Amino acid sequence: MACDFFRALPTPVTTTATHIAVLDDELDITQLLGGYLQTHGYRVSQLHNGRALMELMARDAPALVLLDLGLPGEDGFTIARQLRERWRCGLVIVTGRGDAVDKVVGLEVGADDYVTKPFDLRELVARIKAVLRRIEGSPAAPAAAAPAPANPDRLKFEGWQLDTAARRLTHPAGHDVPLTSGEFDLLCVLARHPGRVLSRDFLLEQTRGREAAPFDRTIDVQIGRLRKKIEADPEQPQIVKSVRSAGYVFVPPVSHT
Repeated sequence: MACDFFRALPTPVTTTATHIAVLDDELDITQLLGGYLQTHGYRVSQLHNGRALMELMARDAPALVLLDLGLPGEDGFTIARQLRERWRCGLVIVTGRGDAVDKVVGLEVGADDYVTKPFDLRELVARIKAVLRRIEGSPAAPAAAAPAPANPDRLKFEGWQLDTAARRLTHPAGHDVPLTSGEFDLLCVLARHPGRVLSRDFLLEQTRGREAAPFDRTIDVQIGRLRKKIEADPEQPQIVKSVRSAGYVFVPPVSHT
C-alpha cells in the first residue's frame, strides 16, 4: 500500500522543520500525507477530529493546517472559522466536496486554498509551499498578536497604514485590522498599483501564482471579504471599485511613509 511505503521512508530529524497539521478522519489519508510531507522536510501532526486540532493549536501551533471538511459529526467550516478567529496560520482545505458552493464558502471563511480529492501529491506540496511563502513561513500565533516590524515598507492611503514587511494593516483610528494571508497579499497588489485597472487573472497570478479557471470566483470572494474590513460601506466601496468586465481598481492615492 502507498501508506506503508511512506511510513517506511525516513523521517527527517529536525527541530526547525516547518510544522504542518493534517486533519482527516481517514487514517490512510493522514498517513499518506504525513509520510509524503515528511519526505519533503516538514514536521507533521496527524489528527482525526477538531478537538485534537484545537489542543494542538494551544500547545504547539503549526504554521499550516490541511483540513478535511467531511469529518463525522463535525462541521469543517466551523473548525475553519475557529482557526481564523483565534490563530494566524496557513489554511488549506483538502476535501472530497468539489461543489462550487462549498469552495466559495471555504474561501469566505478564510481558507488560503481549496483542494479537492483525488489530488496529485506533488501539486498539493506546491500549493502548500505557495501558502507558506505568502505567510513567510511564520508559526501560528494568536490572531490578536501583532508581529514586530522589521525594516518595513509602509504604504499609506486614506489614513490607513499598510506595513508590507510586518504584514500589518493599521486602521486610521490606530488599531490593527486582522487579515488572512490571501487578503493581505491581495491588498498589497492593489495598493502597489493605485489607479490602474487590474484584471482577475492578473490578481490571481500575483497572489496565487496561477491563472484563473473558468468560473473561478476566488478573487471576487476575497475582494468581498477585504471590502468588509477596509470600506466604510462595503456595498458602496470607495477604496476598491469594480470595473465592469475588466476587474478592479484601487482608487485612493498611495504614499510611502
